[in-house]
Amino acid sequence: MNRKLLSVSVALMVAALAFASFGCQPTRDTNINSTLTTNTPEPINTASIEAELIKLERDWSGAFKTRDGETVRRILADDLIITYPDGVVGGKTEEVQSIETGAMTADSWEVMDPKVTVLDADAAFITGRAIIKNGKYKDARSPRPIDISGEYRFLDVYAKRNGKWQAVASQTTRIANPVAAASPAVTPAASPAASPK
Repeated sequence: MNRKLLSVSVALMVAALAFASFGCQPTRDTNINSTLTTNTPEPINTASIEAELIKLERDWSGAFKTRDGETVRRILADDLIITYPDGVVGGKTEEVQSIETGAMTADSWEVMDPKVTVLDADAAFITGRAIIKNGKYKDARSPRPIDISGEYRFLDVYAKRNGKWQAVASQTTRIANPVAAASPAVTPAASPAASPK
C-alpha cells in the first residue's frame, strides 16, 4: 500500500472518530431560558410568616367569643386533625360546630410564650401555653358543663396552600401541675389549639 494513501486513510479515520465523539456530546437546549431555571431558593421572610400565624391564632381564638364559624372555616384545612387534651381526635367539622353553638366559654384566655418555627416557605408551627380562667365546655355526653379552666401547652401546625396559611394539625395537653411563669403574657388572645373540647 502506498504510504501517502495510508496517511490519508489514517487521517480520515481520526477525523471520523473525532466527529463521532463530538456528535455524542450532550447538546445544550437553546429553548430554555437559563434565568428561569435556577436552583437558588428564594429567601424566606420568617418575620412575615410569624406575624401571619400569630394573627391566625388570634382570629381562631376570637371566633369562640363571636361564634364566627366562617373565620374558622377559612383558617382550618379540610383535612385538619385535632387532638384534644382528653385524647379525643376531631377535625374541622367538630371545631366549627363547637364555635358556632357556643359550646365553650371562658372569662379569659391568655396565650403565653408563643413561638413560631418556620420550616420552609410553606410549612411552620406555633407552640406556647394557654391559661383559661372560668372556662366551661358543654359536652352532649355530660349533663353539666365541664370545667376547662387551667393551663395548657399547645402545638398548631400550618401549611401554605393555594397562597394562604391553614392549620393542618393541632394538639393540646393539660399541664397537671403548672408552675408560675416568669415571663409575662405576650399576647392576651385565646389559643384555639388549647381548646380542651
